[in-house]
Amino acid sequence: MRFTLRQIQAFVAIARSDNVSRAAEALSLSQSATSAALAELENQFDQQLFDRHGKRLRLNEQGRLVLPHAVELLDRAEEMDALLRGERGLGSLRVGATLTIGNYLLPLIVSGFLQSHPESRVKLQVYNTSTIAAMLRRYEIDLGLVEGQVTDVELEVEHWVEDELVVFCAPEHALAGRETVSLAEIADEPWIMRERGSGTRETLNQALRHRPGAMVPRLELEHTEAVKRAVESGLGLGCLSRLALRDAFRRGSLVALETPELDLRRSFSFVWHRGKYHSAAIRRFLEDCRAFTAGAERSHEIHLPLVR
Repeated sequence: MRFTLRQIQAFVAIARSDNVSRAAEALSLSQSATSAALAELENQFDQQLFDRHGKRLRLNEQGRLVLPHAVELLDRAEEMDALLRGERGLGSLRVGATLTIGNYLLPLIVSGFLQSHPESRVKLQVYNTSTIAAMLRRYEIDLGLVEGQVTDVELEVEHWVEDELVVFCAPEHALAGRETVSLAEIADEPWIMRERGSGTRETLNQALRHRPGAMVPRLELEHTEAVKRAVESGLGLGCLSRLALRDAFRRGSLVALETPELDLRRSFSFVWHRGKYHSAAIRRFLEDCRAFTAGAERSHEIHLPLVR
């Protein structure tokens, strides 16, 4: 074998960050040692794996072909290292989740996973759907749990559980208490929306695709709880997952507005890179996720502790 694990680690770290200095920091190496490891790998096989643009390095076609194999090699090496050291855990796991899933489901799932496998390590990162997809493409995370659609030829998507958005308002709003409301009645209201790139915003945009210009946002916020607080304050209408709103609906601090003209159904999904090796940790975590939602057809039917 003509390469070393250090060389492969340097290659993968640079591929993830497009930058030698950030890769060196991630590996706890000097920039010169990181650059040397990559240069040795390329020189040994007389192959350029990156296109150079100043300080930025971008994977070329050959590098993109090598990357999945390099990531799998490191994953398997980590598993072997743990076995040789006598560890009984499943190793480390990097999970990316969108806000609704990350805030309301994953803390409980991760807690159960770590109770069953106390020697394992989980790094959970919460971003919007487009960011999670980009991280998966760069192999920065092992697994994504997202809301809404992901269409990328590099990524594999598996359905998890159905979800539904719902339009809502403050109890004092003029539309509160109505059995249903029409699109015409809510189109000109001020709206508090999630940001573009989020699965929530994309689902709402898809529902409005035949009505361009309807529902112009008054505020765009990156966090579900911020949207809820703004609507509670009377700043406008919102649209979020029914899962994220069920405690607020139960308390009466927010009120659902049923909108039969809008199709606000979507799915929660598991997503991973097609070239990603499924380690024992990934396989077991997916099993735990499926078990956690077993028996629930929709996300708001999942049994969760009450929040008072």
